[in-house]
Amino acid sequence: MAGAEPNAPETLNVDGLPPLRTDEGELDPLFLDAIRAAIEAADARTVEALAADLHEADVGDIIEALSADERAPFIQLLGEHFDFTALTEVDETVRVQLIEELPPDAVAEGVRDLDSDDAVYILEDLDDEDQEEILAKLPALDRMALRRSLDFPEETAGRRMQTDFIAVPPFWTAGQTIDYLREQKDLPDEFYEVFVIDPGFRFLGAVALNRLLRAPRVVKMADIMNDERQRVLATDDQEDVARMFERYNLVSAAVVDEAERLVGVITVDDVVDVIQAEAEEDIRALAGVGDEEISDSVFYALRTRWVWLLVNMATAFLASSVIGMFSDSISKMVALAVLMPIVASMGGNAATQTMTVTVRALATRDLDTHNVWRIFGRELSVGLLNGGSFAVIVGSAAALWFQDPLLGGVIGAATIVNLLSAATAGILIPLAFERFDIDPAVASGVFVTMITDVVGFLAFLGLASWILLG
Repeated sequence: MAGAEPNAPETLNVDGLPPLRTDEGELDPLFLDAIRAAIEAADARTVEALAADLHEADVGDIIEALSADERAPFIQLLGEHFDFTALTEVDETVRVQLIEELPPDAVAEGVRDLDSDDAVYILEDLDDEDQEEILAKLPALDRMALRRSLDFPEETAGRRMQTDFIAVPPFWTAGQTIDYLREQKDLPDEFYEVFVIDPGFRFLGAVALNRLLRAPRVVKMADIMNDERQRVLATDDQEDVARMFERYNLVSAAVVDEAERLVGVITVDDVVDVIQAEAEEDIRALAGVGDEEISDSVFYALRTRWVWLLVNMATAFLASSVIGMFSDSISKMVALAVLMPIVASMGGNAATQTMTVTVRALATRDLDTHNVWRIFGRELSVGLLNGGSFAVIVGSAAALWFQDPLLGGVIGAATIVNLLSAATAGILIPLAFERFDIDPAVASGVFVTMITDVVGFLAFLGLASWILLG
């Protein structure tokens, strides 16, 4: 998302108005109370005085802090002072609800003034019917540009790119280009380089602004352009684009179609949003909550969590069946029931650590076929060393607790076995899911926990039945 310059003050205390934020950076309750009172009184003048000059990120925070019934009136009271870029700063659920409540004419007017990437970001989550209703009210050129971006698959460079950019022919001189930039009134709000294209609009190279300004006026753009400049396909996955920006320290990159025609530009502010979104997606996936956001309804949260809880229940029954196999041993020695959770808990935590490192490494492409066995050996070594050290600690504690050295040795051995299985499952299960094109962040957790529970119980109770009760 392309944001405006962050030149708005973070606090407002003019004419007795309350400050926007507390010293801790949170929205001040007095400020929110003033906003709510103005909304209830339909006092547009006070709402404008409080929020009209704020940065869109601050306005987005205010929208999310208000109740669902207060959000649309707040935007309507702001009127022409409301920057629709603020809608890119709120959760998807809040954004969609707001757009559905606002008049289509007002949404179209607000979207028309946005950068194309922000406009696409706002429209892409709407139903096709709602999209068309808003697009139909836009000027023809804007409508065509947005439709083209919306036609690209979700989470691709084509969805994140801006369609406003500067491109010139290679025979232009640096002086001509600079004069053109000075004379043109309809330039992008922010840009970092000028692209060079042939008559077929195919991308030839790029000239950074600092290089353009330093070049003699008579030098042709073809002579100062970087023809090896990184470019991305409009259909490239946005996560791959973000990785390229990170690898090559890019500020912007040309976006081309399959015929190498220049169709847009993607900038670092868009990439920062992508990195944040992908990280949040991985975290939510590891917890089994899908794309749930804090603003989602109870029913939606229930639906996203229920499936994985059901799978977890099934795997828990499997682990319980292992315990059932040793019911006689447990009834003869109560200490086994007391100590069982320790083995399972240690294995589960160790497996989660390995799985988290593995899933993240797969997401960043740091783990592949070239180093998988080296990393696997590393995790086994960590599992063995952790298992050995904790076997001594847990075994000694159990032996002193129940006055039974053999019991201490049994739980120590089971701890080593389970931490080794945790290391194995924590890396192999995500790799297996990745191999079959299943998101390892989504599916790994439940199955890794199942394996450590089953192996832990089997190792501890099996050894105890054989050594202590055999």
